Amino acid sequence: MATLKTKLFLLYLLSTSFDLQHNKMYDTDEYGHRLQIFTENKRIIDHHNAGNHSFKMGLNKFSDMKFEEFRKFFLLTEPQNCSATKGSHVSKTGPYPEFVDWRLKGNFVSPVKNQGYCGSCWAFSTTGCLESVNAITIGKLILLVRFVGVPSQAFEYIKYNKGLMTEEDYPYKGHDATCHFEPALAAVYVLDVVNITRYDEKAMVDAVAWLNPVTFSFDVMADFMHYKEGVYTSTQCKNTADRVNHAVLAVGYGTEENGMPYWIVKNSWGTDWGMDGYFLIERGKNMCGLATCSTYPLCTV
Repeated sequence: MATLKTKLFLLYLLSTSFDLQHNKMYDTDEYGHRLQIFTENKRIIDHHNAGNHSFKMGLNKFSDMKFEEFRKFFLLTEPQNCSATKGSHVSKTGPYPEFVDWRLKGNFVSPVKNQGYCGSCWAFSTTGCLESVNAITIGKLILLVRFVGVPSQAFEYIKYNKGLMTEEDYPYKGHDATCHFEPALAAVYVLDVVNITRYDEKAMVDAVAWLNPVTFSFDVMADFMHYKEGVYTSTQCKNTADRVNHAVLAVGYGTEENGMPYWIVKNSWGTDWGMDGYFLIERGKNMCGLATCSTYPLCTV
């Protein structure tokens, strides 16, 4: 059995490797504080992984942060009015394919991005969805500029603003600023916005199965910060529209061998988080409010 001194030394080596891997630099006082947080997060991760859960946790670039800090930098803290009670999506009659992944259908999903220390997940969800819908419509994937806005409202903005510029013409800055849209450089146009009826997760399946990826928002809890792989579920998160604090992109769905259905979801925290920047979340139960705020645009050819 390892002595306490040996355990502390191994923890020091692990934390030092973590600092180097994620390019962390602290002064002496800050290092002690971060090491304490890192140690507690590792304890939480190890305890979770020792239990019987549908997903695994792991150390990542957020492991030296408390959830309160993480929430401040990466999530929205104000309630969002982001969904319609009655949506405009019209479902087809089933049956649906058992498995869908738009990444495998062609060049329809843009690479995973990193929003940085900015609560701009809505921008990445919005433009990620618009990039996919436009690629499916015209057969070419065009990378677009990221800007903050609740997805359904952001699509409306793009529609009435008459287009959106490319990422090449307007690079992402990662901080709040005034937008400087140049109409002459607009590359993609929104014809209309389609909201999915609140709590109608079957309609989300319908849209992803037959049309395109869709945006959705959900209530991120502390354990999600440590997600590594598997199908995420939670008994602590809320499932109402006023509690959602993070927007993402559903690019497909499937079912585990044990029968648990899931969504395949693109996040905006970089490829060094989760499953190369993606995660799976339980489908069919409005998990963490994911069916309260789902939408997608229609693009002009």
